Amino acid sequence: MDEPDAVRGPGTPEAGDRAGAGAGAGRDAEREFAEHRGLLHAVAYRVLGSVTEAEDVVQDAWLRWSRVDVAAVADTEGYLVRVATRLAIDRLRSARVRRESYVGPWLPEPMITSPDVAENAVLAESVSTAMLLVLEALSPMERAVFVLSEVFGYSHAETARFVGRGDVAVRQIAHRARKAVEAGRRRYDADQATRRRVTERFLAACDGGDLNALMEVLAPDVTMTSDGGGLTGAPRKVIRTREHVARAVAVLSRRRPYGSHSRVLQVNGGPGIVVHAGRTPLLAITLHLRDGMVAAVHVVSNPEKLTGVAP
Repeated sequence: MDEPDAVRGPGTPEAGDRAGAGAGAGRDAEREFAEHRGLLHAVAYRVLGSVTEAEDVVQDAWLRWSRVDVAAVADTEGYLVRVATRLAIDRLRSARVRRESYVGPWLPEPMITSPDVAENAVLAESVSTAMLLVLEALSPMERAVFVLSEVFGYSHAETARFVGRGDVAVRQIAHRARKAVEAGRRRYDADQATRRRVTERFLAACDGGDLNALMEVLAPDVTMTSDGGGLTGAPRKVIRTREHVARAVAVLSRRRPYGSHSRVLQVNGGPGIVVHAGRTPLLAITLHLRDGMVAAVHVVSNPEKLTGVAP
């Protein structure tokens, strides 16, 4: 990959100089940006754990790109990934401060993902709510380096240019990040067919109000974490054990508004449940399995965090 900073002249976003914009007319700036938009969002989302923040990063990256002499950019992907990564790191630093006063447990914003993500084990795990929670333990720089190198396969030299650090420093950061992730991650079932079958059984038990059927799919030591942000009636503490989680899920099911409907969709790299009232998403549930049973339940009902599962 070419040097992402390889731009000739003063028309870089940092210089804020629009004078060279016309020189790039031979290349379609909008088309080139559109080709990389999905990658930029994927990187930013994994660094931030927020759909809305990732979309803001992509928008800011576009604003910077629109001021660049694109004809002078030798490597569009490298340039845009560098810009998006640094924007995401800055946003994560300020987001961490806001999350300290968050009401109740904080969970990543759920997001509808394509079947292609589910077919790639690395991508599917990297976008799962379980992994995104593990990444919360990393510093913003460690998280960005881990995402770029371990998820998207950029070399240490490329990652170093993206984050503005030296090669040796990035290797050390990557090593620390890998150790922290390995220490914090829990191994969950990855088979998509099994996950979908259990998710459908879980949903059928909820819809039918069958507490016994629900308990049959829950592991004895299952946990349930709910994120309502203080805006809904979500429990503000983690619920533990099969009996308590089953009762909490049953209560949650009974509280669904009349006329709402639930569906199994691809959420964060695997089967998840999204409940809608009309076109308004009410909550999203992701299940994490161990030995074919539900070991962890993540429920997001904060309406400000459901844009990624809106139809």
